[in-house]
Amino acid sequence: MNKKYASYFEVNKETWDKKVAIHAKSEFYNVDGFMKGKTSLNKYELEELGDINGKSLLHLQCHFGQDTLSLARLGAKCTGIDLSSEGIKQAKLLNNKLGLEAIFIESNLYDVPKNVKEQFDIVFASYGVIGWLPDLKTWGEIIASKLKKGGFFYLIEFHPIVWMFDFLQTPPKLTYPYLQSEAIYEEYKGTYTNNDADIVSKEYGWNHGLGEVVSALTSAGLQIEFLHEFEKSPYNSFPEMEKTEDGMFVLKENQRMFPLLYSMRATKK
Repeated sequence: MNKKYASYFEVNKETWDKKVAIHAKSEFYNVDGFMKGKTSLNKYELEELGDINGKSLLHLQCHFGQDTLSLARLGAKCTGIDLSSEGIKQAKLLNNKLGLEAIFIESNLYDVPKNVKEQFDIVFASYGVIGWLPDLKTWGEIIASKLKKGGFFYLIEFHPIVWMFDFLQTPPKLTYPYLQSEAIYEEYKGTYTNNDADIVSKEYGWNHGLGEVVSALTSAGLQIEFLHEFEKSPYNSFPEMEKTEDGMFVLKENQRMFPLLYSMRATKK
């Protein structure tokens, strides 16, 4: 791990350790429904991943493991990593309760080469992960190193335009540059599952444009199969969003000027 960013990661880890207990009890994560068989995956990743039965899969930045375990339910042999010790503890607890065989490892993403030895058919990451990473070039190299030949990386993520807004203001204000090289620090009460939660979230993040994401993967030798952008999101992340018939969310019609999500698949040839 780059020592330059160590203090930022320490702050983020402390915040995520505090968030886990709140998130695990939240309606947003619906652990009760999940334990009864409800998947935490959304239609985009379910459709675009294809058949993963019998495939080995590494889930980067897995939080407390719901998506990892949902992927395991689909037959994948899953390993999940996250920098939060509390997240990994909760993931292992869910794994044991469900009788699944996923492996969970506490690790900063940049320490994956040291902490995860094997290679995988699939590397997976989803929703709100890129922004915690200062260095995408190394990220791309790590992903490529963890893929078997013929394996692929799949990412579904909030569109970088979304991260240009300051969500601590109401309505959200266009504040940050698309190409923001410096760390963005935010401090606020609560968390995205509960604005009134008894926690002060202290977070460092980084904005990355689509070009930077694509270049990080291609410069590591991966071949981009597709890059899709979506105006619908499974998450009600902006104020006053409209719910669609398929249960997704869109910006109000007069605000529908940019995509909310993108997805990408990149193969190691």
